[in-house]
Amino acid sequence: MPTLILVGLIVLILIVTIVLVLVGLRESQETDPLQQRLAEFAARGETATLEQIELSQPLRDRVLIPMAKRLGEIVSRFTPQNALQATARKLELAGNPRGLEPAVFWALRIIVAAAIAGFMLFIFSFGSLQWTWGRKLLLLSGFVAIGFYVPEMLLTSRIQRRQKSIRKAMPDALDLLTICVEAGLGFDGAMQKVSEKWNNELSQAFARVIREIQLGKLRREALRDMADRIGIPEMTSFVAAIIQSEQLGVSMAKVLRIQADQMRIKRRQLAEEMAHKAPIKMLIPMALLIFPSICIVLMTPAVLMMMRSTLGDVLFRGGP
Repeated sequence: MPTLILVGLIVLILIVTIVLVLVGLRESQETDPLQQRLAEFAARGETATLEQIELSQPLRDRVLIPMAKRLGEIVSRFTPQNALQATARKLELAGNPRGLEPAVFWALRIIVAAAIAGFMLFIFSFGSLQWTWGRKLLLLSGFVAIGFYVPEMLLTSRIQRRQKSIRKAMPDALDLLTICVEAGLGFDGAMQKVSEKWNNELSQAFARVIREIQLGKLRREALRDMADRIGIPEMTSFVAAIIQSEQLGVSMAKVLRIQADQMRIKRRQLAEEMAHKAPIKMLIPMALLIFPSICIVLMTPAVLMMMRSTLGDVLFRGGP
């Protein structure tokens, strides 16, 4: 019984840890919380000091995030630059969730691992589990490793979801770009229309390109940077086609229409691939959950009837 309680507590702490990391990695608002609070006080016509405005912010913004940033600065001194650069690349591919910096993300991984380690040591100290310390350290190391890699797995999952969302939105966005260009708008104006019409990952990427162009960056450089931030072959080929058409003087509307048709074919192929994978993925839950349940439901009456018959006396009781 104590072992079951221990396993239940461990599973509970892992679930809570994953939920907290998911909340921490979700998309944040683009506005500054302090500026938002200041605007709220100004809209109500109230006068407040800076201290009152800061105290009105949530505990997360006042205490937790600054502590994580401070810990991230300390962690960055001992983390290899290659690891920080790889993490920065992954955060960029994920859309920079909550404006996380690479050092802060590594600090988050250490905090999660340390929290799990502290909880496990607390259980080992006050629990009645009669295990050797070698076995306890082995279990502790396993759960600490899991806690250390949970944020990394969640970040990878976020990258995949973002790229999948962009793939699904690209054909419709290119259709709208084609219509706008054929109606007489420039390519920049067409991207602006796409960013205004929708609110998804692709429209946000187009909006960032527009802002970068307005700040003085060349359009081809802004488009290449967008393709690097998204990291999917479809966007890379689309940007290459746009830049090539601009350099060679080819009709932009024709290029966009061809790209839209290709993206739609690619999306259909991906959907068919996922449909073909579905039966194989269903084998595991069917073999482990559905088939045993069906066998129990169908075979139990037959087994009970057999046990009550003469054959059951011979097989189960050893008598004639």
